Amino acid sequence: MDENYDAFVIGTGAAGTTFAYKLKASGMKVAIADCREYGGTCALRGCIPKKVLTGAANIIDAHNRMREKGSGKETTFLDWPALIDFKRTFTVPHPQQREGGFKGAGIDTYHGIVRFASESTLIIGDQRIRTNYIAIATGSKPRMPDIPGKEYFVTSEQFMEMENIPERIIFAGGGYISFEFAHVAARAGSEVTILQRGDRVLKEFDPDLVDFLVKASEDAGIRVITGHEVRKIEKINESIVTTCCRKDGKEETFYADMIVHGLGRAPAIEELQLEKGNVALEKGNIVLNEYLQSVSNPKVYAAGDCILPGPKLTPVVSMQADIAASNIIEGNKSGADYSVIPSTVFTIPPLAMVGVSESTSSPGHKVLFHDMSQWYSAKRTNIRYSASKVIIDEQTDRILGAHILGLNAEEVINLFALAMKYDLTATQLRSTIFAYPSISYDLNYILK
Repeated sequence: MDENYDAFVIGTGAAGTTFAYKLKASGMKVAIADCREYGGTCALRGCIPKKVLTGAANIIDAHNRMREKGSGKETTFLDWPALIDFKRTFTVPHPQQREGGFKGAGIDTYHGIVRFASESTLIIGDQRIRTNYIAIATGSKPRMPDIPGKEYFVTSEQFMEMENIPERIIFAGGGYISFEFAHVAARAGSEVTILQRGDRVLKEFDPDLVDFLVKASEDAGIRVITGHEVRKIEKINESIVTTCCRKDGKEETFYADMIVHGLGRAPAIEELQLEKGNVALEKGNIVLNEYLQSVSNPKVYAAGDCILPGPKLTPVVSMQADIAASNIIEGNKSGADYSVIPSTVFTIPPLAMVGVSESTSSPGHKVLFHDMSQWYSAKRTNIRYSASKVIIDEQTDRILGAHILGLNAEEVINLFALAMKYDLTATQLRSTIFAYPSISYDLNYILK
């Protein structure tokens, strides 16, 4: 017998959870499904467990920076097994808690692969589901290159489940995942190499501040090698042997105990059989209109890493799902605003950004750059690399973009995002009285 719902949500991560609770609160009969444990990437395999690891790495690094300056004399490394045990206190209970929350709210829960049978019919195992609306929030998965030996790649999820960390690690790709986990691994005592195909790493961030971060990474013992594309991976004896093609066309070989995949992610939608639901794709992503509704099947809405617009960040996917759910409930009225979205790579020190970069600025824009490495906020904890760059409209004094490298950059960038969101001028932000001495107080000098 078919089950009937007003709305069916596919995916139990940040976007799927937002969809389910908001649709249920409107009075709809709602169900949700996942082919994996309930909770999604952020809570189980991404942001939350990663931040546990990077938080511990920061503590270790702070001690080592202040060695013989008050924190002791011995260099310290992460206790990897103990750290992974601590990380699991966040991830292991989460699926049951998440599913229990859905059931407690009166949302029906399903487990298994969801497939489209028609525009409004889904199949889970032997169960057919008929529904008025379908919300897709399946997230993403690692995008594996078609190269010999790709089976030797370790994903970021597998990296965070290792009982012990190897002595030599290669991170393929120069994005968020590689840099964040490279900084963790270095504080665990591993010999770390990042291999990047192009000339630049962390392409989303300001290149001048990225250069500072690369120097900080190299000081931590991390080799950052650009212009090297991974072409082949082999296992010879106990070593992982990675062959790269350099820009000059020559091959170069690297030896390690593990190679971690950091080559980007792709929408996790292959098993949905979207063609049977008349859900159009473009470049492997679900194509939506401005209301986050499928352009080809009006019963389908989507949010998160499986769609085209918007950066792939947890607060963004939650915002998308909230807007899409409102459009399901009230009719299409709202679209997503991506103009002020702060982002951070949690390295040591962290690098954060919001708004436009210097490369996209116009002649009427003023760029304020400061090397903050000798400022009190950096020197008091022996941080060697710290810098800022702010882009301001000279005519209106409005802040158009901000880029921060340094201690608590992920918090300072939120002040810039707040100012940009509510149209505060640089003068208004600079004239605010902040607690002293604090990192936020540096805004008085960053904006000069």
